Amino acid sequence: MSDTPDPAREPPGAGRPLLSVALAAMMEDVGAHSGAVYLLRPDVPVLEMAVMAGLPRAFAAPWERVGVSAPIPVAQAVRQRRPVWVGGGEEMARRFPRIAVVLPYPFALAALPLATDDAVLGAVFVTWPAGHGPELTERERTLLSAGCERLTRVLARASAENLPLGPERDLVATPDAAVVDTLGPVEAARMVARLPYGLVSLDLHGRIGHVNSAAAELLGRPAAELLGTLPWVSVPWLNDPLYEDRYRAALISRRPTSFVALRPPGHWLSFRLYPGSTGVSVRITRVRVLTERTGVPAGARPHRLVTISRLLSLTGALTEAVAVDDLVQLVADEVGPAVGSHALMLLAAEEGRMRVLGHRGYPDERVAGWFDGLPLSERTPGTQALSSGVPAFFESREQLERLYPVRRESRDGFAAWAFLPLVASGRRVGTCVLAYPEPHSFPAEERAVLTSLAGLIAQALERTMLYDAKHRLAHGLQEALLPHSLYPPPGIEAAARYLPATRGMDIGGDFYDLVPTRPQASAVIGDVQGHNVTAAALMGQIRTGVRAYSAVGQAPGEVMGSINRLLIDLGTELFASCLYLRLDPAHGRAVMARAGHPPPLLRRPDGRVRVLDLAGGPLLGIDSEAAYPTTEVTLTPGSVLALYTDGLVESPGVDIEDALIDLGALFSEAGDGPLEELADALVRHGTAGRDRVDDVAVLLLRARDGS
Repeated sequence: MSDTPDPAREPPGAGRPLLSVALAAMMEDVGAHSGAVYLLRPDVPVLEMAVMAGLPRAFAAPWERVGVSAPIPVAQAVRQRRPVWVGGGEEMARRFPRIAVVLPYPFALAALPLATDDAVLGAVFVTWPAGHGPELTERERTLLSAGCERLTRVLARASAENLPLGPERDLVATPDAAVVDTLGPVEAARMVARLPYGLVSLDLHGRIGHVNSAAAELLGRPAAELLGTLPWVSVPWLNDPLYEDRYRAALISRRPTSFVALRPPGHWLSFRLYPGSTGVSVRITRVRVLTERTGVPAGARPHRLVTISRLLSLTGALTEAVAVDDLVQLVADEVGPAVGSHALMLLAAEEGRMRVLGHRGYPDERVAGWFDGLPLSERTPGTQALSSGVPAFFESREQLERLYPVRRESRDGFAAWAFLPLVASGRRVGTCVLAYPEPHSFPAEERAVLTSLAGLIAQALERTMLYDAKHRLAHGLQEALLPHSLYPPPGIEAAARYLPATRGMDIGGDFYDLVPTRPQASAVIGDVQGHNVTAAALMGQIRTGVRAYSAVGQAPGEVMGSINRLLIDLGTELFASCLYLRLDPAHGRAVMARAGHPPPLLRRPDGRVRVLDLAGGPLLGIDSEAAYPTTEVTLTPGSVLALYTDGLVESPGVDIEDALIDLGALFSEAGDGPLEELADALVRHGTAGRDRVDDVAVLLLRARDGS
């Protein structure tokens, strides 16, 4: 146990860094090498970092201020009011991929809430370097609990006395870089200077505090120009994310790390990093024959699997995926090249079988015959990864066949595989298969990165699968609400089109129908406010009402009045426009009633087009006493009526009069052609080159010769 005084006994206003003292004591007790204290804001559910110890705050910059609902350990500890333990890099990648992607290094972490019986006041986390056991010992649990109690007493006392308690200075050692020759005995400094290899000392922030003459010569810069600088800033050819990443990896894992860098024009140098509690010691030596030692071709540059900038690009790309097909394409275009795989497959479980959601690089016939429809009970790498939630890596065909001797995967033409379970919100949603054309080693860091990327892919897959399900639901609902086919009376030809809005659920309130009431027929087109499920449901009720009132023989004005009262009786806050007409082809006429709907276009047999000026009433659903007068229109053989909703002619920045003139010109030119082709032409013209903020419905009626 630490003999540090209990900070809870000190007056909160005494100016002492109470949180820092308590955090340092906790870390010393359990042998942790970094940690941080968060305070819960009283006004919003947000945790704010008050102090960090052991590592630069920049390492935890993405999580300085986090919401309580965030999928990270400290937030989960607050939500659940219990400790959260993460035993290593692979467990971090599975459970908290957002952290593991940014910090893909081996370390263990414990997060604990700071709470009284009545309220949660904050949280604390501490980390251990690689090598900590997979579980906390009983002694560590006891000491962590005691440390949390000390921190909680500090916070509770400050809250009870209404005293300010906020951010404190971080506990990070920062030696003065200016005192180069006073870092130890003179003889020790002389010994370092005589060594034939380079030695550099970095503080926890990565700044150079000491450099011997051999290191200055190897780096190609005078020692005076290097002191106090970051090596990847002051040495241009070290300005690569890989090298800074090795320093971060050494500090967080507390394990020696190394890398090889090319000093132009052709000198390879080896850097070996030895981390400690106050910084990193770096040994620099020449590498004379790189190709013989490492197998790296001359002129090649080592590279990191996924750089931070590349990671941000990947994460941004995954957020752009809307449907599952989009996600498959993005993973193929972005993730595959980043990790070096040449083929991939996304699998999901469906009704006890494995289903292929998409693939790239695999022959279609093999995917269909070998993977799609595979029972989940069959023991395969993909099903095992999905059922266990544990990734599987096979560096060669021999490794795969050792565990799965009769599996077809080993005969797919590839030589190495990664089977990554896709786990989102604790639920296994699928498996991502990455295949490599040559044997491929998967070091621990690469496995952590791939597992973390799988977590991000899983979240995107869960979202895109939900979108696809909503899309199928919307498409099915829309198809059920609109007529599958039209049955015009003798002497009338009909064609119709419907397009959903491009923003939303692919469902809307536009509708049309043709109701046979032999020997006549009734046609209707309308637009319920909005393009969502509520609008679609109301549209279905209106369409059903139109059919019912038409069947009992109501006149057009009466039908419109009845639908208006129906809409008001339903108690909805939505309005609707509507155009209803009774067709009488035997006498060449139509009687129309209009409720706030755009006027139809009539094309005469000679090609002239005019906008019909119809009498009308207000929108449906506003005034229960509204009247809807009717207008009779002559339909000579060859005439075509175009009924449409406002989505065909209205768009931002376009005058509706100009849009009607353009539409009428096309209608005049193409009106003699087949009605189905005319419907396509009108819809293409009205929606070309723009997003549809509203859905579109078109109903065309042509009076035929000999009717």
